[in-house]
Amino acid sequence: MVAAVRYAISGEIFRRHPGYVRGVVLAHEVGNRRSPGELTMLLRAAEEELRRQVTAERIAEHPRIRTWREAYRAFGAKPSEFRSSVEALARRALRGEPLPSINALVDIGSIVSLRHLVPAGGHAIDVLKGDIALRAARGDESFVALGSDATEHPLPGEIVFAEGDTVLARRWTWRQAWHTSTQLATRAIEYNVDGLPPVPVAEVEEACREVAELVGRFCGGRTRCELLSADNPAMLLD
Repeated sequence: MVAAVRYAISGEIFRRHPGYVRGVVLAHEVGNRRSPGELTMLLRAAEEELRRQVTAERIAEHPRIRTWREAYRAFGAKPSEFRSSVEALARRALRGEPLPSINALVDIGSIVSLRHLVPAGGHAIDVLKGDIALRAARGDESFVALGSDATEHPLPGEIVFAEGDTVLARRWTWRQAWHTSTQLATRAIEYNVDGLPPVPVAEVEEACREVAELVGRFCGGRTRCELLSADNPAMLLD
């Protein structure tokens, strides 16, 4: 990673979605690995707790899912066709089958996402070469989805997470790219924990602390948390 990568969120996003915040957890010098049994049990516990709270038939009506559906509609994405990461994850958990364990760093994001029913996922940052931003797409950027080798282009106005002209995630939290996918070799990662009302800012901060605690517990390294908001829209990944 270059010495000082700037991470910014466009003011347009905060204007269109008042109250939105993104918690960021940075973790350096981590040792990723296959999830040990203790971590997998935490994933199973998060699945079971969600099943006690809501059914698959009612998940779209949950306030924390509905707010993302409304946000997707606002930039032209049909929420029944393109589901936010948290809705997609919750629906898989509510089918009653255990979610597959990917690796420790990925599973930590899934655990916290299910616990709080917010989008929470990581991007490897030891592969970055330039600044990153959450912003509206022009439409000429390039995106190669995780699990694909086809190059796509986002729609103009679609919210994307990007490194220059390379899209790291389409439709805000919908799908991640190969480029910053979390692998066993990943040694530096940043997690995004997204909060749209009615999720309180304090809970986003708490979810970030849980991510940091789990990373330290299972993967070591050093972590820090920061909250990006309308009042603090940028940070350095140092």
